[in-house]
Amino acid sequence: MKALVNTATNSLTYMDYSEPVVKFGEELVQVLYSGICGSDMHAFLGHDARRPTPLILGHEASGTIVGGPRDGASVAINPLNGCGSCASCIVGRSNICSERQIISMPPRPGAFAELVSIPSENLLDVPSHSLLKVAALTEPLACGWHAARLGLQPQDTSVSDLKCVVLGGGAIGVGAALCLRAMGVQDITVIEVNPLRLETLHSIVGFTASDGFDANSPLPGTANLVIDGVGFAATRASSCELAKPGGVICHIGLGSADGGVDVRRLTLQEITFIGTYTYTPQDFRDTGAAIFAGQLGSLDWVETRPLSEGQAAFEDIRNGRTAAPKIILIP
Repeated sequence: MKALVNTATNSLTYMDYSEPVVKFGEELVQVLYSGICGSDMHAFLGHDARRPTPLILGHEASGTIVGGPRDGASVAINPLNGCGSCASCIVGRSNICSERQIISMPPRPGAFAELVSIPSENLLDVPSHSLLKVAALTEPLACGWHAARLGLQPQDTSVSDLKCVVLGGGAIGVGAALCLRAMGVQDITVIEVNPLRLETLHSIVGFTASDGFDANSPLPGTANLVIDGVGFAATRASSCELAKPGGVICHIGLGSADGGVDVRRLTLQEITFIGTYTYTPQDFRDTGAAIFAGQLGSLDWVETRPLSEGQAAFEDIRNGRTAAPKIILIP
C-alpha cells in the first residue's frame, strides 16, 4: 500500500509500505479521508518523543471496511482504546486509561495510508457513504465535545445565559464552539490571530470570530467558560485573564508545557481549571450522531488534498498559509 511516513524531523515521504496485519477482533479499513491534527504537526517538527520516526502519522479518519461480514460498510475511526479492565475503562473513561493506545503512536501505525487496522469496537457506523468526508471530523470535534461537556457541568448559570470564549480557530477550537452551540450556549466567541483563518471563521455560522483586539473581543473577567484549544503559555495566560470569578477554564491544547497559569488569580477568584484529553467512547458516539444529524452545521470549512502532497500541506500549516481550520488528506 501507499503511505505517508514521517521519516525524519520536518520530513514526510510518500512511499510503498507493508500492509497492516489484522489481529483478532480488528477490522481492516480502507482509508478515504484522514485529517491533519496538531499532534501530527508536533511529531513532524520533532517535538513529540512519543512518536519517534519512522512512523505513519494520522488518526482522524474515515473509510470503508475491507473484507469480512461487514465488507464495504462506511465507518468513522475512533483511534483510541484502553485496556478495557482498569477502573477508568470500566466507568467509560478509557481516554485516561494508563495503558491506552492510539493509532499514529507506537505500536500502532496511523491513518496516513491506504489501509489501517483497528479494533471493531472502535468503528462508528456512518449512515451514508456521502457523509464520509465530514465523518473524518468526528475525532477532532469529539475533543471539543468532551471539553464543552466538562466545562458546562460546573456552571451555576443557565446554559443559554453563559458567555463562552474559545482560543484557537483550528478544528479543535471551531469544533468546541459548534459543540457549545449544539448544547444550547448562545454567546460564543472564537479568538484566532491568523488573518487568513480568521476570514474563514467569519463565514461559519454559530459563533462570533475575533482576533482578540477588535470590537468583538471579550473583556477580561467576563467569560463563564474559556476553552483553550491552543495550549501555549500566552493562551493559558489569556484564559486566566478572561475567566470571570467562579468561571471555568478547559485546557485542550498541547502546544507547550510551560508557563502561563496565573495560580494566584485561579485561587483568589475560585476559577476551575480542567485538563481535558481527547474524549470518552460515549463522547465520540455523541459527536458522530450530532454530525450526521446536522447539529454542528455544514462542516464545509475543510480543505482536501492528496495524501501524496502531505509534505506541502504540513509546511503550509506550519507557515500559516492555509485559511481552512482543517486539511484532510485523501489517499
